[in-house]
Amino acid sequence: MRVAWLVSGGSVLTATALFFLVATQQLPLSDWPRAWSEARTINEIILVSGMLPRAAVAILAGAALGLSGALLQQLLRNPIADPSTLGISAGAQLAIVIATLFYPDVVDGSRTSVALFGAGVAAAIVFALGWRASFEPVTMIVSGLLVGVTSAAVSAALTLAQGEYLMSLVTWNGGSLSQQDWAVTNALSVELFVACALTALLIRPLLLLGLGDSSARSLGVNLKGVRLGVATIATMLAGVVAANVGLISFVGLAAAAFVRGCGVRRRWAIIALSPLAGGIFLWLCDGLVQAVAGATGETFPTGSVTALVGGPILLWLLPKVRTLSVSAQSNRPAVRVPLSKGIMVFFAVLPIIVAFAYFLANTGQGWVFLSLSDAAELAPLRWPRLIAAAGAGGLLALTGAILQRLTGNPMASPEVIGVSGGAGLGFAAALSLVPTAGPYTLVIGAATGGFCAMVAVLAFALRQNMPAGKLLLAGIAVSSLSSSVLAVLMAAGDQRAWQILAWIGGTASAATPATAIFLALLAVTVLGLAMTMIRWLTLFPLGIPTAKSLGVPVGVSRALILALCGLATGAASVLVGPLSFVGLIAPHIAIRAGFITARDHLVASFLLGSIIMAFADFGSRTLTFPYELPLGLFAAMVGAPYLVWLVGRR
Repeated sequence: MRVAWLVSGGSVLTATALFFLVATQQLPLSDWPRAWSEARTINEIILVSGMLPRAAVAILAGAALGLSGALLQQLLRNPIADPSTLGISAGAQLAIVIATLFYPDVVDGSRTSVALFGAGVAAAIVFALGWRASFEPVTMIVSGLLVGVTSAAVSAALTLAQGEYLMSLVTWNGGSLSQQDWAVTNALSVELFVACALTALLIRPLLLLGLGDSSARSLGVNLKGVRLGVATIATMLAGVVAANVGLISFVGLAAAAFVRGCGVRRRWAIIALSPLAGGIFLWLCDGLVQAVAGATGETFPTGSVTALVGGPILLWLLPKVRTLSVSAQSNRPAVRVPLSKGIMVFFAVLPIIVAFAYFLANTGQGWVFLSLSDAAELAPLRWPRLIAAAGAGGLLALTGAILQRLTGNPMASPEVIGVSGGAGLGFAAALSLVPTAGPYTLVIGAATGGFCAMVAVLAFALRQNMPAGKLLLAGIAVSSLSSSVLAVLMAAGDQRAWQILAWIGGTASAATPATAIFLALLAVTVLGLAMTMIRWLTLFPLGIPTAKSLGVPVGVSRALILALCGLATGAASVLVGPLSFVGLIAPHIAIRAGFITARDHLVASFLLGSIIMAFADFGSRTLTFPYELPLGLFAAMVGAPYLVWLVGRR
């Protein structure tokens, strides 16, 4: 506790010192009184209208997010509840992106209202899903993160489909605190004051909710009214911050965790001190961003730094989250379907895929069927991307099926447990260390990163004896850490940034005959190697003790399986990007269709993943012609809602 208070005092001093360091480089301290009374020179104007309001906005926005996170954590009795983990901030982001692209007049006068609407819709969906599971913590967080991923995927797809708005929206989405006047400061001050006043009115019934629903009801608490009121305040705070400064992640999570780390245990004190901790935390992060920018000339959004800190904090808090067990058998059908039937369906669908890919086109005026001569002329452009997309989809789906059997977790997939995020870090490392990196170098880098992330997540989960549900959250923490690092690299604005941005979206347009054939051969090879591991993957879902008693070399088999998954994910992610959810959707559909045994499940998932990504490539290429949607994001826009529905059913 003493160390924690020393850290808090040191944070305040450090944030203050960083502010004065950057500000005095702009204008000597002796000239500040004159600048405040009448700013004339450029440096004086920058100080008064830029740097001072930026510091104020950092403190106020951090305080708002800290209060929002503390309220959500108290309401849901969940230490990792936060506007970012519950998808509220991403909902506000999506609403503003849609309004900016299609209704710019609405944004000019009602930006805050638009953000509040988006945040409210996202919060309503998450709470509706959580209500069916009595607001069980892991269900709430998984629902929120899926809603957040859906919103982020749609936002990115719309942004990339409207090229003229690209850079402005990318900068805003990163959470930039740059200011030009005191308007945002004034707005945030009023809104934070109103939220604090409303919180004071609801604090007593909110604290009584911590006693349990039955006890709170016996003491006269209106459960629905209090929950609605507190959720409204938390959503309003997150929406207001998103409207004014963009997407700032994990501040509420970090603020409340820090207050508890200081030894504060009374719930009212945690709620009261979290805004202070949030303001200090965001101000400190922004000070570091400005100090680095002044020393190196590189600028990047403050939101990327808060996400960089949020991933480790989420991992640290995971053991404290209460969870319900997840059964891997809950969605299996009673009737087994022969694999031969699935293969017959695949070959029946294959001509349809080829016909769509080669003969159906969108001219911008409508849909047309191409003649044989036109299709033959376009074939050299279309067959590589079709084969590459199908190969990548098969690799991701096969990896998802393997991971679900290895972990006994029906929600495991390379996108969910952080493998794709690790592949992104490996991809970025390959670009940074080898400026002239070719496709094979990028595949090796992405595969290495995916393997390391997978090992880290599984090792952490096993060491903490985590139930299956928490494995998802550990992977999400790694993905958040990866996303923040990539955001910092993208903010540099050089050629590497554009390559990372293209990778995040995923595109098959860069596929060449060589890369397409490489992916197809790799996919077939990985499937063949997976067939040699069928016995292991049949016994692992029965539990480690059972597998050991039946002669499975657990250590060696795990290492080989993880290496295979890392290679497959790395190769596929170079083409598809980190967000496709094919690795989660295809194995689920295969199980529901009746492919139950390990061999049938893996082969059916592989074929289904190939079909899904082939259709996704067609849709991403044609639906928004002449713009092309990112392949991975297009698949995610379909996959994430499916997962939201799946969580709602279970």
